[in-house]
This record gives sequence, C-alpha cells and structure tokens, in this order.
Amino acid sequence: MAASRAFQPSSSRRDFLKTAATAGAGVAAPYVITSKALGDATTPPASDRIVMGGIGIGNMGAGDQGAFLGMKDVQYVAVCDVRTRWREEGKKRADQRNGNGDCAAYVDFRELLARDDIDAVHIATPDHWHAIMTIAACRAGKDVYLQKPETLTLREGPLMVSAARRYGRVVSGGSQRVLDDYRGIVNPCWAGEVGTIKELDIAVGGPSMPCYLPAVPTPPDIDWELWLGPAPQQPFNPGRCDGNFGTGGGSWRSYIDYSGGSLTDWGAHHFGGAIFAADLRELQPSKVVYHPAANGHPAYVSVEYPNAVSIHHNRPHPLRPEKPSVAHGDAIRIYGDGVKREAKAVPLYRNGVGSIYADFLECVKSREKPFRDIELAANTMMSPHMIGIAYRLERSLEWDRQTQAFKGDAEANRLVDRARREPWII
Repeated sequence: MAASRAFQPSSSRRDFLKTAATAGAGVAAPYVITSKALGDATTPPASDRIVMGGIGIGNMGAGDQGAFLGMKDVQYVAVCDVRTRWREEGKKRADQRNGNGDCAAYVDFRELLARDDIDAVHIATPDHWHAIMTIAACRAGKDVYLQKPETLTLREGPLMVSAARRYGRVVSGGSQRVLDDYRGIVNPCWAGEVGTIKELDIAVGGPSMPCYLPAVPTPPDIDWELWLGPAPQQPFNPGRCDGNFGTGGGSWRSYIDYSGGSLTDWGAHHFGGAIFAADLRELQPSKVVYHPAANGHPAYVSVEYPNAVSIHHNRPHPLRPEKPSVAHGDAIRIYGDGVKREAKAVPLYRNGVGSIYADFLECVKSREKPFRDIELAANTMMSPHMIGIAYRLERSLEWDRQTQAFKGDAEANRLVDRARREPWII
C-alpha cells in the first residue's frame, strides 16, 4: 500500500461497481449488485461514498460517530477502542445504521489503519494519542477528522502538518464551536466594526496537574497498556482514564501525562474562537509574558503576536478595560480602536455546508483544505501551550517561529515536547 497515493477511495472495488452497474448479465457470480450499492434517492452509489472508521468511540468519539453516521455519503465500516464497552456500542450503532452486522471492531488502531478500503478516520482519543495516530493515519493514506485539542505539545503541530502535506491528506481539527458558537464576535470583527484589534481577554481554567491516584486492579474490559501508549507507565486507576469532561481531578483531562487541562480543553474552543475573530490563525505568538501576582491580584500570562495583538489569559478584572468592543459572555472579550476598517469575507465551511463534519467530507472529495485545517488548528493551540509553559516556569519567554524554539532558554525548550515510551516515538 502506498501511503502517499492520491485520493482513490477503494478504487478497485468502486471501479468494479461502476462497471458492473452497466455490464448487467456480463458480471459473473458471486457478485450481486444491490439497489443499495447502486444508490437511491437518499443514498449515493457505493462508488461515491467515503468509507470511514472511528478511533476512540467513547464520549466525544460517540458524538463524532453519530454525526458521520448521519451523513448519507459515508459508508461506516470499522470502530476501534481499547475499552470493550465503547467498542461494542460503537459497532452496534454502525450496524444499526447499516442494517447489517458487518462493522469491524478493533482494539489496536494499527489494524484499522492497515485496511486499504478505508478512506478516512475520525479520532477522539485522549490527547496524548492525537499526534501519533494522526501521523500514522496520514502515512496509511487516510484523511483525518481530529478532535480538539489537536496537539499536546508545541512540537507535535509542525510534525502533524508535515505529515498531512507530505502524504497529501486532508486533516481537519474538530472544534465545531470556532465557527458555530462564536459568530457574535466573529462577524463584527471581520466586518471591520471594531476597528483594529489590539487586545483580547480569555477566561478559562488553568493547566493540568500531576496525578497521584493509587493503583487498583485492572478490569478485564480495558487494554491498559494500549490506553497508556506513549504516556509514562502508571498503575491503573479509573479516575486516571475516565473520559468525563471535568478537569479538576478524576478524568484524563485533568492530568499532565494525558492533557493540558482546562487551558487546552475548553481553551481550544475559546482561543479558537478568539483567534479566528481576530484573524490570527496563520500567525504564531512571538512573546509570552508572565505577570507575577501583585497588589492582591493573582499571576496571569499574556501572549503577544508579531502584529502587536495581545491575548491575556485570566487577566484580573481590575486590570481589564471596562468595556470590550465585542464579547462572548465573560469568556472572550475583544478590544478594538473603534476606527472602522474595510470588511473582509468571513471564511466559512466549504460549499455552504452547515457543520464542521460536512466541511471535512466536502474536502475529502475536493482535496481542498478544510475550515479548521491542521496548520491553522496547530497554530491556534500554540497560545495555550505557551501560556502553560510560562505558568510552569513563572517567567516570560520569546518564541522563534523559524526554529520552533524559545530563544536562549534551554529549560523552556525541554518543555516544547515530552518523552514518549517506545515504540510510540514521533
């Protein structure tokens, strides 16, 4: 299998179906071309469907699966999860939609990616797996819809972008809120109504924490070694791997080994919406400024972009301007100079489709870059990652985009990435 092949979804099978549809009696048994294969008013012919599988089928993975199962141009054939329950439930949903029992179920994602007939995958595993699985999927010739936060470290973003470009893959980040939920701030900013944007405030929780949960017996319904994968070897505890959406403890989202905490979890949405509204998606911060606690106010961190725009994380209210130009509740506050600028067209999903899932499928067909292309998503995630490093080190930093490193700070550069257990090296 050539991982860099152009988009030719299951070409031999699809060419056969097209030929068989016109050949009639000339097709020998045992092939039977059903009306379902040829398509009808509600379902495209098999030759035009995108064959998909899902990796990580619990919680958000189940939601993503449900969205793709609802798309008439998707043929859903495989699920993968290290937990028996999620795997079985994911297979059941696919089988019910397909009207058969053919959906394959895997424990190891590498077996799913090895299938030549799968065109695209959606990935919704814990964050520490995102880069490894996305790069592997690209090498295997699969397009990828990847749940946010797309990256766990600063180094992962460029590696994922490189894999997508090298193998000609469509890789879409998965924050539906960036366009769907934040139009109230996006539209006036792109219309030029707030003028030149100078500052943004984002209120969201902080970084993840170490995990000290005690060991308990590993239940038989989880492959714990494969769940950990590249993360440090640790004993099983259900609170360590629980997929609930809390970040205060008792979920993988809470802990350093697997996630960036609220700062990157909900932060992926809030930073995503704010950075999109301010049209910063193609930029990377040049400075990270640590503001120590002072005058009764807690410490906070800002990132500064090359165009002089600053984003402040949890800047104390007394230090913030009284009235933002536009705001999304108290989560995002944007301050412009009020001098009206020329309007720009807001980037939207391809062909006017109504969801980020449909946008991904449109781009799988057209080979265009999706709304939340992996490069834009990775750039966006750099801000919360850098902020987390500044909190950890309690100092300001400068970033060199060309070298993808902090200037003159060896300790900070050790935090650009993290060690991974073999064989999960990228």
